[in-house]
Amino acid sequence: MAEDLKISDRIVIPAAELRERFSRSSGPGGQGVNTADSRVELSYDVERSHALPDPLRARALERLAGRLTDGVLTIAASEHRAQLANREAARARLAALLRDAIAPPPPPRRPTKISKGAHQRRLDSKNTAAP
Repeated sequence: MAEDLKISDRIVIPAAELRERFSRSSGPGGQGVNTADSRVELSYDVERSHALPDPLRARALERLAGRLTDGVLTIAASEHRAQLANREAARARLAALLRDAIAPPPPPRRPTKISKGAHQRRLDSKNTAAP
């Protein structure tokens, strides 16, 4: 029933590497609120995954260090009343989080120098503003 999770065009996490747990969700739910296990916890073992190449796995481990527990990333979704909607929400959040974590770092900033005219105008405006 579970399907693979597509992170990018080249990276797909097999369903076998994802673990789902269901529990009761807080909040409104009607008559079935005490019996329906609509809350979803989706876990993915980033550290032991074979779906991510080594450099991307290292980058993900570094960037997600604060969210990992023993190398496992867990996402909880309980905003919907239906379990299926929560499963889809958790999968979408996990994919977005991993996509951001494995993204290449931004290019380094090139330091620029302010023009002499702009520097002089700034100094002049400071001098005229003083009493």
